[in-house]
Amino acid sequence: MSGFDGVFGNSPTGYNPPNPSDNGNRFDRPRKRRGRTALIASLTSVVVLLGVGGTAFWAVTAGPLAGVFAPAEDFEGPGTGEVLFTINEGDIGDVIANNLVEAGVIMSFDPFYKLLLEADPQVVFVPGVYTLKLGMSSQQALEALQNSDNLVTVRVVVPEGEVMADILSTISTEAQIPLDEVQAAAADFGAYGLPAEALSLEGFLFPATYEFSPGLSAQEMLQAMVDRCYEALDAAQVAEADRYRVIVFASLVQKESGLKDDFYKVARVFQNRLDQGWNMESDATVAFGTGNTYRVETTSAERADESNPYNTYIHPGLPFAPISNPGDVAIDAVMNPAEGPWMFFVTWNLDTGETIFSETADEHAAGVDIWIAWMDEHPEYQ
Repeated sequence: MSGFDGVFGNSPTGYNPPNPSDNGNRFDRPRKRRGRTALIASLTSVVVLLGVGGTAFWAVTAGPLAGVFAPAEDFEGPGTGEVLFTINEGDIGDVIANNLVEAGVIMSFDPFYKLLLEADPQVVFVPGVYTLKLGMSSQQALEALQNSDNLVTVRVVVPEGEVMADILSTISTEAQIPLDEVQAAAADFGAYGLPAEALSLEGFLFPATYEFSPGLSAQEMLQAMVDRCYEALDAAQVAEADRYRVIVFASLVQKESGLKDDFYKVARVFQNRLDQGWNMESDATVAFGTGNTYRVETTSAERADESNPYNTYIHPGLPFAPISNPGDVAIDAVMNPAEGPWMFFVTWNLDTGETIFSETADEHAAGVDIWIAWMDEHPEYQ
């Protein structure tokens, strides 16, 4: 008898009809009930047996087939296309992982977050906007976020001695913000924490190379420049009460100096003149007052113009406001001028910035003659 015959009986249906010769014997009924019970028990045994067999089958085959049936959790390769991804200030690993999934950069949270947990040293993310690809592997995405070449920035270069109007134009061009919007932000100069004497942002937009995140407002960029100026003043140990005067003085030194070492001598000349009660007689201040900020040389008529409030040939003391945005060297020169008796100077070579320093008017006149001769040989500067 086969195994299935033993379970289901001889009938191909698994059920044996009663024998007619039994004539309905009442003792046969329990046997029929036992048959049903045996059938149910037998079927249950089959189900259990098949269940055990199925479990055994899965246990044996699950390992090899898991890679076939389990869903993928990570993309492969460097990805395609391009997407801008932002890491905000204060974003931590799990936030970044979730945001990468939502942006379509990586497939799922776990593989990326596992990389963060296993990283040694610990991964540090720099806030900003990054250029990534869609469908990157977690490893590729993490490496891309650690590569500064993928950090998208708005670069604004502020040269030493540049005036505010030109800086605002640069911000507009590089950040693609309308110029009138940048100018309006600068006009609200009271919003930047300037000294009470300040009449504008002039002098406080520190010269440096700035890397801004896309989307920053003009006010945020200008504030960063002001903050950088205060860092420079603090580094030079300028007292808060002296900030405005130092910036005004340094803006003058910045425009009048050529070679680095001469900054300290120029600062000394102006300080000596102030100490002696002499007018500073700076052509740079006169030129700024005329609106011509691209030259230092002036005419006799301009130097005699009393209506120019920046004319230090006429008006004593420092100019009332900065005439440029000075850098570290100019600030340091004001704080630490060179020792010397000089009362005059003239930059005689405008190509190299070479300058003659003099103690007397006659010595200065001789230096001016050298400058005039050089100018005659270089008409492009006239």
